[in-house]
Amino acid sequence: MRVVIGEDSVLLREGIARLLGERQIEVVGQAGDLVSLLATVAEAHPDAVVVDIRMPPTFTDEGLRAVEAIRASRGKSIGVLVLSQHLDARFALTLVANAAGGLGYLMKERIADVDDFVDALRRVARGGSIVDPDIVRELLAIRERDIIGTLTGRERDVLMLMAEGRTNAAICERLAIGLKTVEAHVNTIFSKLGLEPAADDNRRVLAVLAYLRMSSRLE
Repeated sequence: MRVVIGEDSVLLREGIARLLGERQIEVVGQAGDLVSLLATVAEAHPDAVVVDIRMPPTFTDEGLRAVEAIRASRGKSIGVLVLSQHLDARFALTLVANAAGGLGYLMKERIADVDDFVDALRRVARGGSIVDPDIVRELLAIRERDIIGTLTGRERDVLMLMAEGRTNAAICERLAIGLKTVEAHVNTIFSKLGLEPAADDNRRVLAVLAYLRMSSRLE
């Protein structure tokens, strides 16, 4: 397998090259900025590219721009493994949503587990996809937060009272609304949270858990 490395830290770049060389992976080019990386990829025709999510000149979205440029010129014939020092779940969501197959996004700390790192690189070179488990968890948290955000004010009131352990009848009394109205709000909450039809007690618990998880993240 032929690989190009895009990383502005010379020490890390050389370290990755050495690790890959020890696994009989040929490093056919290295670059420290976006422009040099794209030129190196065009010249070397690698099977895969390892690129830092932030590189010169702006240290902002070079990783995403590299993926877009490589895909525009070579399609999915080159796998791209993006590395990040800090967890950026929304960036990962953009990356994954816009480019299916031959793409990976890992935290840089994963490089320490050489076997897993090399396996991830081989997978994207073969057209597979991989996202760091920590990023997956954060993406799920964002999804849950976004879903909670779709609830109306009254639905949030109902969910909050559900979290306090109140029955539908008690919620009626507290909010001064009818039982059928409360039941309608509860069913809408279940629907918005994607809770499949099951015993109402089970769905109630799951809805409350979603609320408590979200509340703990906002504190």
